[in-house]
This record gives sequence, structure tokens and C-alpha cells, in this order.
Amino acid sequence: MAHDDAARRVAYAVIGGSMAPKHHHASMQVLADAEGHSRFVRTIDVMPDELAGAMGEMAEQGARVIREALKAAPVPTRR
Repeated sequence: MAHDDAARRVAYAVIGGSMAPKHHHASMQVLADAEGHSRFVRTIDVMPDELAGAMGEMAEQGARVIREALKAAPVPTRR
């Protein structure tokens, strides 16, 4: 796993596990937009291609959990 705090990005690989992909690399990054909002971007590269559907579903479930946690979190005040 590698992270870049300044870029608000983390990259990681899955090795082994129940799906045992031949190759897996993923990254997550938070980007600011022009309106002062944030955009969460996740990229996944997996082989064999047959795992893409299941990995995509897990990523969507994770994104929903993150979204709900952020909605429930208190909004920080700006100074």
C-alpha cells in the first residue's frame, strides 16, 4: 500500500484472498471541484476479467458505506 497525503490518494493491491486474482491494483483519491465540493474517485484494475463484476459490486458497496458515514459525520467549521 502507498499513500500520498498531499494528493489525498491511496493505492493498494489485493494478493490472494477468496477470489485469488492474478492481478489487482486499485487506488482511491479525493479531488476538489471548482464549487468547493469533493469527488471520490476509485480505480480498479483486475485480472482475470471475470472478476471485474464482483470487484465492482464490492467497490460500490464500499462507496455507499463511505457516503453514509460522511453524511452522518459532523461538518467541520471553517476558521
